Amino acid sequence: MASPLYRSIKRLLMDNRCTFVRYAKGDHEIWHSPITNRNVTLDAGITSRMTANGIMKDAGIDHRF
Repeated sequence: MASPLYRSIKRLLMDNRCTFVRYAKGDHEIWHSPITNRNVTLDAGITSRMTANGIMKDAGIDHRF
């Protein structure tokens, strides 16, 4: 089951024009950020706000949990 943080991060990624690239090992997903031109990894079971903030930073999205 996906965590509430996962749903929030996924919504923010989509709102900032990030695109889904592929599924990775386990319950991870790879997303591409056009802001930083980098791929970021999203874990569906994410529970740490610090990790969520790291994903936002890597994607170039100015949002903190």
